[in-house]
Formats: sequence, C-alpha cells, structure tokens
Amino acid sequence: MGQADARVLDKTAIRDAATVILLRDTATRPRVLMGQRGKGAVFMPSKFVFPGGAVDAVDASIPLARPCPSETALLQDSVLAPHAMVAAATRELWEETGLLLGQTDTRAGAMEAPRGWRGYLATGHLPDGAALDFVFRAITPPGRPRRFDARFFLAEAEALMSDPDDFSRAEDELSHLQWVPLDEARGFDMPFITEVVLAELAARLQGTAHPGVPFFDNSGEMSRFRRL
Repeated sequence: MGQADARVLDKTAIRDAATVILLRDTATRPRVLMGQRGKGAVFMPSKFVFPGGAVDAVDASIPLARPCPSETALLQDSVLAPHAMVAAATRELWEETGLLLGQTDTRAGAMEAPRGWRGYLATGHLPDGAALDFVFRAITPPGRPRRFDARFFLAEAEALMSDPDDFSRAEDELSHLQWVPLDEARGFDMPFITEVVLAELAARLQGTAHPGVPFFDNSGEMSRFRRL
C-alpha cells in the first residue's frame, strides 16, 4: 500500500465518538441544547448538532463518580470501555458548552489531570454515569470525509452542576448555542441522523418508543438497522 492510500484510509477510519442530548422542560415544552458547527468544518459544516466529539485515549483514565446503568447495551458490538464513552461525552459537553455535568468527588482533586481534563477536574467533579442514558448509536456511512461510531447519551438539564443558560466557559467549536424546542427543531439545518435521533427522543417522551437502543450500523457497504 502506498503512502497516499494509507492517508486516505486513515482519514476515513471509523473513530469512536460520544454525544450528549441535553433535555430540559420535559413536563411542559421539551427543549434540547444544540449549536452550529463552523462553515469551514470538514465534518458537517454549518449544521446544527448536539455537543459531542471523538473519544480520546485519555478518557479511559478518568474514573466515574457513579457507574452508567447502560453498560450492557454499550458493550454490544464494541470493545470500547463504557466508562470511556461516558467520560468523553462529559468532556465534550464541558468543552463545547461550558456546562458541568458530574458529581463532586475527592478523587478529582487528587488526580494528575491529563490533557483536555484539567479545567473539568479543577472543579472537583468526576463524570456521573448515572446521569447519562444511552439512547442511540450510529456509524457514519462510507464516503464521508470523517466517520464516527457515535453513541448518543440523554441527560436531564436538572442534573447539571452549573447554570444551564451560562455558556461563558464554552470553547469555539459550536456557535449559536441555544435551547431548541422539540416542536421547532425540524426548522434548523441539521444532519439527517440528528433528525432521526430527535424523532426517537420524541417517541420516548410520548411513551411510544420500541424497546432497546436504535443502532444504525453503516460500518460496511450495506446499511443495517437493529436495536441493542
């Protein structure tokens, strides 16, 4: 294999990713937190998305304050440790929105904070697996400039340890951060899979969702759908 071919394969390799669907006002008019990717982004430019991103190797070194109840589903067809996915989702939410999801834990201050975690651990918190519910999984189809095996976690805004409207600590990856009413979300320019996730969320809130976690498996040339 030549170097050019190797670069192409590296670019389209499937990376593990974690995303947080943050939900508020469930009993009245449900809203989810979304932001817009930059127009110059390689992956999904200008699209409105949930906070999330790739799982980093260091995420596996971060302990959880409480375990995730969805570990069995997370382990299906996956070699990635469930706690690494939870940690990645928490870190991405912190980086992209400045919102703090976790539990106070004395271990946070005693740890040598790895790169990407210094600001979060300095708050004295560790990721809270019990606050995250694994609700969706999708692998990016072939032919895209970036491909991810993304796990979507649902969290209630009430579980935040910070003001849900304070985005002052957010980095610049997402702009126009806002709480979008579910009944208005379809009016935003978003990826198709995000629309599917929102439809699944609406079904869960209405009590009409089917059992199991939806999994859109596009790892091969043929797309497969099943529930974990």
